[in-house]
Amino acid sequence: MDATDIQILIVGSAGDGTIAAGNILRQALAEAGYKVISFDVYPPEIRGFGKCIARMRATIEQAYSLKQQSDVMLSLDDSHAIPHVAEVRDWGAVLYESKPVANAPQGHITGHIRPGQIPYGCAIREISEKATGANRSRNIVALGYLAGLYRLPREAFHAIIDRQFKKRGAEVASVNRKAFDEGYAAGAGAFKLDDVAFGPPKPNVVPGTVVEMINGNAAVVKGCLDAGIDCFFGYPITPATTIMERLATEMPRHGKRLVQTEDEISAISATIGAGFAGTRSATATSGPGLSLMQEMLGLGTMAEVPSVVFVSQRGGPSTGMPTKTEQSDLNSALFGGHGDAPRIVMAPTNVEGCYRCAGKAFEMAEAYQTPVIVLLDLYLSNRYETVAFGQKSPFEPDVNKRPRKQDLGAGYKRFALVEGGVSPRAVPGDAGGMHIVTGLEHNELGRPADSAEMHLAMCDKRLDKLKGALVHPDFTVAKRFGAMGKAAVGLLAWGSTFGECLEAMFQAEKEGIDCSAMKVVMLSPFPEEAVSAFMDDCAAVLVPELNHDGQFARLVQGTLGRKVVKLTRVPGVPMRVSDILGEIRRLAGRNLPQAAE
Repeated sequence: MDATDIQILIVGSAGDGTIAAGNILRQALAEAGYKVISFDVYPPEIRGFGKCIARMRATIEQAYSLKQQSDVMLSLDDSHAIPHVAEVRDWGAVLYESKPVANAPQGHITGHIRPGQIPYGCAIREISEKATGANRSRNIVALGYLAGLYRLPREAFHAIIDRQFKKRGAEVASVNRKAFDEGYAAGAGAFKLDDVAFGPPKPNVVPGTVVEMINGNAAVVKGCLDAGIDCFFGYPITPATTIMERLATEMPRHGKRLVQTEDEISAISATIGAGFAGTRSATATSGPGLSLMQEMLGLGTMAEVPSVVFVSQRGGPSTGMPTKTEQSDLNSALFGGHGDAPRIVMAPTNVEGCYRCAGKAFEMAEAYQTPVIVLLDLYLSNRYETVAFGQKSPFEPDVNKRPRKQDLGAGYKRFALVEGGVSPRAVPGDAGGMHIVTGLEHNELGRPADSAEMHLAMCDKRLDKLKGALVHPDFTVAKRFGAMGKAAVGLLAWGSTFGECLEAMFQAEKEGIDCSAMKVVMLSPFPEEAVSAFMDDCAAVLVPELNHDGQFARLVQGTLGRKVVKLTRVPGVPMRVSDILGEIRRLAGRNLPQAAE
């Protein structure tokens, strides 16, 4: 076992403090210097029912996905934890309540621990009652036991517990520190039999950066703020809601405005209206909301108005599976709406990418005068990673193409047919910049015009100007990893699934398979040259994605006219690395035994 690569699984019921314990643990591991990637699973049911899971992987070197098997499982509710016992590897640890008030219907978890797994029982409830006079701190006691068993730095946990309970007063924080310490002492006094060990982490040696433990939605918020967002309009919808919630807290501190609208149609309408007025504006939604926004996105395309839409995908169609992840809104983002309505669509592959795509979306919306959609998914929105951020914003505050003085006046052509397709843009209030904006096809002045020649010219203009996004400064539209020459198998992926592809590629390389991977961040306009060059080097190209029909695979095949191999899954959770690795082996013509992950 690699002592620097530990995955911990905490399982409980809603109300047990499972997610809170996971949050404290991942923050402590990150502040101790480990690289952390974490993903929580929430139930769709109301409080008091349903399973909650906090799963995190702590490494010294950067990891790109969660592992299929965990090294440690902590049970806060046996009825929910028992089905996950099989996820713990051999010689891994299972931590549990040794003196439950009542057993789960399936019996106590000890009856399900497998040979080779190491059980650790702790009287969690009794310790909590002794330390705090109640059992409400069971999760903190259990967290302390885990930290003590593996000799994790106590001080890091104390600092985070103090921050976590700060709003509830110093006494509450003190009681929870005591609960943690009592659990820590019990764990430190346990006779350790498993082979899980945390090696010393590497210090952060990158000058001028600040390391944060942050999830995808929070990274989007940080990107918005660093890019100078002026207005946000939104309507709550899982899993995008926390973008609006965080911005509602932060934007007033920066003198900016946020409005919760009555629905998604109002949100996109206000976003486009604010963009027309010259501000950096955005909204956030999920698949059902994006469906409602399509008509107004068409107006944004026709009127050439900068605007940004963050879409966090979930299981569909219709209401679908609001608390499950999926990558099934690609078609809607690319082609939704009527007529030829090209727009920029990008999809980050990790949490740092959420930050960069968020900030760059505002730049591109202004630079190419168009709506920009940033596609996340529930997995990426809720996934935590340790990210090093620079102390200064990397984003340009203003990239508008403003008209020259001689362009303004009675003959100002807002939609001038110029080279590159990006017309000089005046905003309301600019002297001499008065012009007409309409949803109808129009001429260079903005006045309705529906001749065949003008319609063709404007369609060409709206499409051609987006090509600049493929060479936009300081933005990676696509990037290749692994073997740089000829490869037996190439992995072509987008969005959050790319992390699992990288892990599968690394394993394939260890097995002697020539394997390469490419992430495609810019989905529209499509980076045809980069993807074609990658495919030229690969004997077979595999496209893994979390949707049923292979939407990205169809995009690649339809755009390039070249065949790929689809690997589609819709489990509501991230794709398994083993599924991708199995397909790599098959395509490489290898019949190798499946390696443990």
